[in-house]
Formats: sequence, structure tokens, C-alpha cells
Amino acid sequence: MPQIYSFISRWQVTAPIEDVWKLIYDSEKWPEWWHSVVEVREIHTGDSKGIGSIRVYKMRSPMLYTLSFNMTLTDREDLKHLKGNASGDLEGTGAWYVSEKEGVTDIQCHWRVSTTKWWMNSFAFVLKPLFRYNHSAVMKDGGLSLGKQLNTPVTIIS
Repeated sequence: MPQIYSFISRWQVTAPIEDVWKLIYDSEKWPEWWHSVVEVREIHTGDSKGIGSIRVYKMRSPMLYTLSFNMTLTDREDLKHLKGNASGDLEGTGAWYVSEKEGVTDIQCHWRVSTTKWWMNSFAFVLKPLFRYNHSAVMKDGGLSLGKQLNTPVTIIS
């Protein structure tokens, strides 16, 4: 039976929201700076705002397994949010939210997904805490790597 996971990751960085937005939106370049991201490639171009575009993501966890999933962009409001639907090893929804106050950009990533790999579902009763740890580690890596790209420290809130 598929397991449902809900995660909210939050980072804060002293950088202009425009710079942060560009790095988050341009996910095809994530493998250049986010170590946990193995590959991102667009397989379908959406409309002029990217709505309907599909990108394939391959992510590597600290436990050395890889997840591959497609994200279809369903909503985009520049400098505010991106939302999409995941399919593949993960099924569900994901969203990025950004806001800026007094020179600090707040970044939130929301995931509500279920796993589709048989072994993840079969052994979830034992592995669920490790999957939560892995997600947290991948997102912490992303936040710290984003800070390096922007040459500024990042506060990892969650």
C-alpha cells in the first residue's frame, strides 16, 4: 500500500528575491549546484509561462537510492510560487513559495506525495523514519548549496 508523506522545508537567505527565484525556477541547472540532484531535463514545453511543461527529476538520497519522477507545472506566479504534479517514483503535489521581507527571502518547499516503489511501500513500517531523514538531508543540502550559489549564508528553518 502506498505511503503518503507530507513535508515542508523552509530556508531563509539574505538575497534579492529575483536571484532566489531564478535559481529555484531554473531547475534544469540544479545538478550544477545541488549535489543531491542527479539530473533534470525538460521533456515537454508548456505555454509561455511554462504551464504544462514536464521536467524529469532524478534525486539521490544519502542512503544512495535514486528517485525519478516527472513534474508537470500547473501554476506559476513569478516571484511568488510554483506548483506542480509529480508522477513516477513519487506521486502527488509539490510547490515552491518565495517571499521577501527586509532583504531576507523566505523559501518554502511543500511536498505531499506517496511512494510507488514496491520496496519502499513494503518496508515503510521500518523505513519511514529514514525516508523522512533522507528528505530532510536532501533539502538541507539544497538550502546550503543555494547559499553557496548566492554567496551568502542560508538559515535552514526546517
